[in-house]
Amino acid sequence: MLSRYLRNSVVSFTSIIRTSLLTFKSRFHRSSFVMEAANSKLKSEDEWRAILSPEQFRILRQKGTEAPNTGDYNHHDAQGVYGCAACGTPLYKSSTKFSSGCGWPAFFDAIPGAVSRHEDRSMFMTRIEITCTACGGHLGHVFKGEGFDTPTDERHCVNSVSLNFKEE
Repeated sequence: MLSRYLRNSVVSFTSIIRTSLLTFKSRFHRSSFVMEAANSKLKSEDEWRAILSPEQFRILRQKGTEAPNTGDYNHHDAQGVYGCAACGTPLYKSSTKFSSGCGWPAFFDAIPGAVSRHEDRSMFMTRIEITCTACGGHLGHVFKGEGFDTPTDERHCVNSVSLNFKEE
């Protein structure tokens, strides 16, 4: 009786391991493909230094912040698309931009999949950092629940230096 129980347990355990390995292998291959596609916009720090201005490098690659009320896009209101200054990926539509009075361009939503969120525990607080999904460039931070009259009640506070604008 005990040997039958052990044999069934070993068979069940082996099946679980085999299924887990197949699932992992499948996910690994899919994620490798995605990583290879995304890596087409990834560069070494030296390559980024060569193509970005010193201020763009400081903000996009070293997670800096431009001084408030100094960026080109803070009071910008033309119709078009704001893209990543590093890789050109479209990030925000002008229809999601709003005036928040914070000193940086503010958007209530990003183009789906274009912006990634990460926990940021710098500056003695926890915030949500936003980066370009394609190249990892630092954009700014997201703030929630501030009471702005927007569909998401979020404010994507983005450095102008991290953006380029293409008029429609």
